[in-house]
Amino acid sequence: MDKYLLERDGQFDFYKVFLPRIDPNLKIEDILSDNNDGVLNGNLLEFKLHVTDLNVALFQCIKYLSALRVKGKPVPANVLIVDVNAATAWLYHSAPYLSDIEKLYFGGASKDNSGFIGGNAEKVLHYDKPLDAEIVVSLLKETNFTKIHIDENCIVGWAASYYKAVPTARKEDFLGDDTGKHKTIGEIRKPVHFADYIYPYTGQTNVKFNYLMDKLNDTLQRKNLGAFYTHRLYAEKSLELVRIAIDRVPAGNDYIILDRCAGTGNLEAGLTDEELSHCIVSTIEYYEYKVLQELIGARVRHIIPPVETSETFNAGLVTGADALSKDYIDNPVIKQYLDNPNCTIILFENPPYAEPQARTINTKATWKMSFILNEMRKSVKGVASNDLGNAFIWSGFKYYLRQPSDSYVVYSPVKYWKSQYLVNKKFIKGFAFNRRFFHTRIDACIMCALWANIEDNDTTSFNIKGYNIGEKGLEEGKSLKISRVFNPFSKSYYERRKFDESQVGILVDFDGTETLFGTKKTSISPLYNSNILGYMRVGGFNFDNPDLESSLLVSGCYNGHGFFIRKDNYLEKLPMFCASRYITYNREWTERARIMKSADGADRYFADVASGKLNQFLLKCLLFTCVEMQNHMRTFMGSDGRFYRNELCLDGTNGETLALRDIKKLDLNDLEKKIMNQWHEVLKWAKKADHYNPSLTYGVYQIYAELDTSHADETTGETVYDNVELHTALAGLKTLVKEYYNAEIVPTLFEYEYLK
Repeated sequence: MDKYLLERDGQFDFYKVFLPRIDPNLKIEDILSDNNDGVLNGNLLEFKLHVTDLNVALFQCIKYLSALRVKGKPVPANVLIVDVNAATAWLYHSAPYLSDIEKLYFGGASKDNSGFIGGNAEKVLHYDKPLDAEIVVSLLKETNFTKIHIDENCIVGWAASYYKAVPTARKEDFLGDDTGKHKTIGEIRKPVHFADYIYPYTGQTNVKFNYLMDKLNDTLQRKNLGAFYTHRLYAEKSLELVRIAIDRVPAGNDYIILDRCAGTGNLEAGLTDEELSHCIVSTIEYYEYKVLQELIGARVRHIIPPVETSETFNAGLVTGADALSKDYIDNPVIKQYLDNPNCTIILFENPPYAEPQARTINTKATWKMSFILNEMRKSVKGVASNDLGNAFIWSGFKYYLRQPSDSYVVYSPVKYWKSQYLVNKKFIKGFAFNRRFFHTRIDACIMCALWANIEDNDTTSFNIKGYNIGEKGLEEGKSLKISRVFNPFSKSYYERRKFDESQVGILVDFDGTETLFGTKKTSISPLYNSNILGYMRVGGFNFDNPDLESSLLVSGCYNGHGFFIRKDNYLEKLPMFCASRYITYNREWTERARIMKSADGADRYFADVASGKLNQFLLKCLLFTCVEMQNHMRTFMGSDGRFYRNELCLDGTNGETLALRDIKKLDLNDLEKKIMNQWHEVLKWAKKADHYNPSLTYGVYQIYAELDTSHADETTGETVYDNVELHTALAGLKTLVKEYYNAEIVPTLFEYEYLK
């Protein structure tokens, strides 16, 4: 046998020998996943150059099997530990180690494995011998798995696997039980599709999965309902605001705490029995309703509906609990308190969050067709009426809060107050929380605010304290300013001058390449004028899609949403492009969804541009623009026969560009000199690339897109760059650009309220 210096070489040789006997169509990459050495049918394989301690290797495999279980993937019945230099494989069965597999492990699977004591191997196979090699072939063909128990650590993974395997399945098909009027028995209790992989779950109810119920919804319900899970630590912190609201209740008044989207009661879990006795809760999702009933149904004042009937279940939803319906507003249980002047109303909610234009509230009609949305559109215009969370916030003030002593404690991104003006009420106190801990993957700012039902049209900013969640619990951060924005870039900064543009030009895509006529639906005309330098797209107030909505192009973008920049005044437009890149270089959770773009400082900005005060700043913006990757201007020959040249780059190979002409006026500091030197390093290596075209004028993005080429290694599948020096130079430039942007550009953008 060969002797190997690298474990990976031995692993790949093993597969090359045995895979043709197992399945000739299988490729090595088909069985490599989940950061282990391979899962082949009912076998987990672990390769070592030399096996020095079987217990250590076995424990590493147990950790891999644990990870498969958590992800909702079958746990192989066989474990093969392979010593590639000794051509020896030890066979273990995973079933005897089920209790260890069903534990959670953190950190690298190959670390801290000493001390584990396992049993003896079932077989020891020397696969350089024909008989043992045939046994290995037989083992690798086996498709047996060890059944696991469903618990809160793995149920989300198995739910995802189930809905993937059965796309038409609903939540009751996976999670259903026989405790309510609706008695569908779900997959976890009577496995069919996963009969070979899981034991039936014997829990009578789903309370064990309380904090995961939103993640267990089927695909359709996730779209219908959005997400409104609240982390326990954040829920507990927000109770401070609820208790301030309770303190505002006039002496002698009764009060209710209404949560129209309570889920399984995450927000209410920390309330005292006295406080719970004032709560009215509801949730639209049936299995959450059942858990809500079980957890706090006996302790709250009311739950809607109060008891389950044969009509309660409605395609996975709860009849009578749709908070966006007129029936809900007219619900007599709630209305008796709304009609009582001696009762104070406190709303306490984390409204469902759903992406605009893609969510529905039930299976029969989209949430945009609900009673609340139809009423909301009569007084709220624009994108604010295209947001599910806003529908809850607007209807809360419209239909439930009547008196100055009424309050609303609400979780939501700040845009409803900051840029959409949905609320003009008195802010009392609030916190900032990290959206990542609301069962999402995004670091962004969620505000939990206490509003009094008192009109306030004068406040334009306030401060809230930020709280993240770390290993030791809730971590108090800095005070964060929330400032209203009033004017978008388009109002004050876009080019409004008219030119003779009767000549037909071309349109380009987001990546700067030409969009050929008829290939896409276009929103603007393909104009041409000798004064056109390019086309700028910078988006609206927010940074929801910072790369998609931010770019510089050599000609008009096919779908519009921008403006043409002109050679005679382009410098004064560049701060818009710079501002549009803020979140790319400032990804802290405190920034996204809190900081927005505005033209609120336009008057001061134009005055200082005219006086020459900002001359050096505009040149700094030019330098940044020329080396920023989202500048997608390219040089190429258009289908109209015109040669389109990127003038906002620093490549003077074919003559001075407009940028090179103007950048001479910049008084370079040390960092700027480093950037210029690094750019020359990039250009030097770009000219050595195979596909370099000496007739073109290259910017950073065109070099990246056309010259920084790579390919996948045939054996490992890893990315291999064809020009390592060029790729390295580009990476170095990117590092300098981030440093430069935050040091030299960002402070002035905030000063002139481009960022706010």
